Amino acid sequence: MFEVLADDPEARLHWSACVRDAASGTVLWSYHADRVLPTASVGKVLLLVEIARRFAGGELDRRALVDRGDEPVADSGLWQVMDAASLTASDAARLVGAVSDNLATNALLDLVGLDAVSRTTAALGLADCALLDRVRDERGPQHPPMLSRGSAAELAGLAARLHRGDVVDPGVSAEVTGWLALGTDLSMAAGAFGLDPLAHREPDRGIRLWNKTGTDAGVRADVGVVAAGGRSLAFAAIAHWPDHGSPGTRDDVLAAMRAFGDGLRARLAA
Repeated sequence: MFEVLADDPEARLHWSACVRDAASGTVLWSYHADRVLPTASVGKVLLLVEIARRFAGGELDRRALVDRGDEPVADSGLWQVMDAASLTASDAARLVGAVSDNLATNALLDLVGLDAVSRTTAALGLADCALLDRVRDERGPQHPPMLSRGSAAELAGLAARLHRGDVVDPGVSAEVTGWLALGTDLSMAAGAFGLDPLAHREPDRGIRLWNKTGTDAGVRADVGVVAAGGRSLAFAAIAHWPDHGSPGTRDDVLAAMRAFGDGLRARLAA
């Protein structure tokens, strides 16, 4: 059902993938699940966990204002084209969940610090997964080589724990998954469910989904939980290939991601 994901030595394409029963965390299928690969914006989930933890503990006011600043960061997000120079911390978190907003990510990182995110990541027992840096338009030799990294085994496990309410506590887990349920990127595995990309916070055709994607040159990743008919699956699929490789590799990866999502859907219906 999931064998569509396979390394391609000629294209230097590598995968890490894992499917778990979200209710129990049991691994149902895996492919090089312990392989650590770049995960682009998927690492922003770790920042959202830290923000939700601080909200819940009273360490951070949801209405605290964060400034957009003047650091140029293009690509994903809406804040770069909005008029508002400041947002509440909770609205910035919503932008990260909904559109993987880069400016909101950096503003929240300025608020809590990357070290705090790393400490919370370690406290969750995650060794492969890390948010390594802020978002940058240009990544030089003086910077970490990537925004984030992770393995499918840990990321699918984290998704399952969020689903069960085991990340910090049920309230924190629910807040994070609530932000991620706003996500509009269904271009990868999540596209197989035929949901409205702009409005799927509520179940549609009996399917409930939340996910977080990561996109960069030579990187595609999709992590989340899909539930239907009393069953829930936590999934993670990460693809990495040289960004100067064949132009067709991206198309092949996206097609494989969609087929992987078809497998998830079939597994739910079985």
